[in-house]
Amino acid sequence: MTDAETTPGAPLPRVLCNVESLISDDSTPAGALWRLAESGRQLDANLIRIPPRGRIDAHTEPDLDVLLLVVAGDGILGPAADPQPLAPGSLVWLPHGSERSLVAGSSGLSYVTVHRRRPGMRIRTRPST
Repeated sequence: MTDAETTPGAPLPRVLCNVESLISDDSTPAGALWRLAESGRQLDANLIRIPPRGRIDAHTEPDLDVLLLVVAGDGILGPAADPQPLAPGSLVWLPHGSERSLVAGSSGLSYVTVHRRRPGMRIRTRPST
């Protein structure tokens, strides 16, 4: 027996969604199609769709490494100085501090991102001076 089987209230693995069914409809809107929302999680994950020829402009994530897995469509990962082609199955590491941009191809681009969960904002007292 595993700890999950013997520990009352222990979380259990489960299927969260079917990515193919979420992205199969061409009329699916752009943006986040799914988000990991389970309480107590250590990760954040999203299923994102960029419409044909759509883009996410260059930006830098200062704090978090991100894994990106292309699940449908095609596109280009920037920066412009070193463009990388993306196709279904492309697994990309986006290290924190790196500049990145995405441009979808003619069929759009759908991908899953996974990264460490950001801590919630906290209100703290101001240190006395």
